[in-house]
Amino acid sequence: MSRPQAMPPEPSPVPEPVDPLRVWFRFIRLNRRVSAAVGAELREIGLSIPQFDVLSTLTEREGLTQQELAARLYVTKGNVSGLIDRLVEAGLVERRAIPGDRRSHALHLTPAGTDLASRGIIAQEAYVARTLGRLGPDDIAAFEGLVLKWRALARADAEAGRD
Repeated sequence: MSRPQAMPPEPSPVPEPVDPLRVWFRFIRLNRRVSAAVGAELREIGLSIPQFDVLSTLTEREGLTQQELAARLYVTKGNVSGLIDRLVEAGLVERRAIPGDRRSHALHLTPAGTDLASRGIIAQEAYVARTLGRLGPDDIAAFEGLVLKWRALARADAEAGRD
């Protein structure tokens, strides 16, 4: 009596290579979706995304000049100037003279600005917890690694003169 021969295992399908351009478009659409969702939550507390960017940046490092702030936000000094003017008028940011520098001012949050920035950070933390935060720790660590690698490549590209 002969033994039935076992069938050889099915070969694993070879995964199709992923098109980086397709990933790029997905990333851009995701960025737009996330920005719209976070923008809606920030509007509920009375902030636009650019206003929140300024306030949250100043929670990390007060005393920046408008030029330093513009560089951190990757915008022009002109874009920041009008935004800061409106935040000063709203009582959220104040300009303080820098000793020995008559042209620049240090930017500082007022207590109202600190409070509003905190509320914006809480709104963003809640959104992240409901979305990205639902991924497992290994996925988040892998995603961060990819983002850091991509950032390094983008920086190297910019330094090569391809802004």
